[in-house]
Amino acid sequence: MRFFETAQCANPASKGNASASAVESKADASADGASVAGGCSGYVPAGLPAVGLERKKRLLSFQKSISIKFRNISLLNLALTHCSVSNEAQNRYNNERLEFLGDSILGLVTADLLYERFAEKPEGELAKIKSVVVSEAIISGIARELQLDAMLLLGRGEESTGGRNKNAILADAFEALIGAIYLDCGYAQAFAFVSQYINEEITNVADKRRYQNYKSLLQEFCQREFKMCPVYKLVKHEGPDHARSFWIEAAVGAMVFGPCVGKNKKAAEQDAAKIAYDALIKKHGEHV
Repeated sequence: MRFFETAQCANPASKGNASASAVESKADASADGASVAGGCSGYVPAGLPAVGLERKKRLLSFQKSISIKFRNISLLNLALTHCSVSNEAQNRYNNERLEFLGDSILGLVTADLLYERFAEKPEGELAKIKSVVVSEAIISGIARELQLDAMLLLGRGEESTGGRNKNAILADAFEALIGAIYLDCGYAQAFAFVSQYINEEITNVADKRRYQNYKSLLQEFCQREFKMCPVYKLVKHEGPDHARSFWIEAAVGAMVFGPCVGKNKKAAEQDAAKIAYDALIKKHGEHV
C-alpha cells in the first residue's frame, strides 16, 4: 500500500483517491510569502493575478478534458504561464517553480511504477527506462496530446519565435501542470494523473521496441521543413463505447496520409503520423 492511500483527499474530482498525510501537515505557510489552500493542498503563491472571464472559460473546459477539478483555477492558469509573460510584465508569476516541483513528482511516480512493475530488473535497467520515459521528447508529446500548446500563455517575443511548438516549453508546462495538481489536489491525484500517461510509455520502452513518438517527430520535421504543423482528422469511429475503433488521417498541407485505425485516437494518430513521417523522410530526407 502506498503511503497516500491512508488518507482521503477532498478534491471532488477524485472521489476515492487519497493524499499523503505529509501534504496535509505542511509547515506554516508564512515562509516564502505563500498561502495554503484547504484540504489536501500545499503552498500556493499569494496574490495570483486574476483570471479573466474568457480565459476562465477555457481553463474550465481544459480541466474537464483532463478529468481534474481545481479548487483554485488561478493555480492552473499559473501552470500554463511561461516565464516570457512575467518577464514582459515585470512580475514573478510564471510556471517555473511549479515545473521544478512537477519534475520531481514526475520522477517519483515513474520510479514508483517501475519499482512495482519490474521486481526482477536491477537498478541500472530501471534507471535507463526511466531516463527515456521522462525525456523531453516523450513528455512534450504527452503535452501535445493534452493540447497544452493551445493553452499556454506566452510573451509576445516567445510567441513570435514559435515558442508554442517548442518541445522544451511544452515539457516544462506538463511538469508545471503536475505540480499544480499536486498542490491543489494532493499526491494521490497527481499520481493517478501521471500514471495515466506514463504507464503506456513505460511499457513501450521496457518491451525494448524501438519506441518513437511519431507525432512529435512529424511535428518537428514539418515545422523545420515546411513551416507548418500536421493536422489530424477523425474520419470515422465504429463500435460500442467499450470496444470502439477510430480512423484517423494525418494531413500536411495538401498531402494526406492514412487513414489508420486504432482502439483509441492516440494510437490511430501515432500510426498515421508514422506513415506520414516515413513517407516524408523518404521523399525529402532527414536534415539535422
